[in-house]
Amino acid sequence: MLFLFGLIAFFATLVIKCLPLYLNQMKIARALDGVSEDPEVSASDAANIRMHLQRRWIIESIDTVKPEDVKIRRNDAGRAMVYDYEARAHLFYNIDIVVHFVGDVPLRTAVND
Repeated sequence: MLFLFGLIAFFATLVIKCLPLYLNQMKIARALDGVSEDPEVSASDAANIRMHLQRRWIIESIDTVKPEDVKIRRNDAGRAMVYDYEARAHLFYNIDIVVHFVGDVPLRTAVND
């Protein structure tokens, strides 16, 4: 019974520590999706896209990734915002949890309208 409670406590600790990392990732994805759907952004340059990202970052209180860390890349389908970062959380003692997030959000083009 003690082993079972210990196992439940361990996984509960993992969930409590990892949940904020994933919630922050969801805020980042929501901000990127919002910028990609903005028709004003589709034809603009990278600096203007980052300015729109910065506004959404302030609204969402995102501080783990900066808009400068989001790359604007061209691919066959058009342009996309690409992010790649690691989030860390202290678990206990000298053990940390590292979660790697990668995403690719295509920018809406005039063809998709």
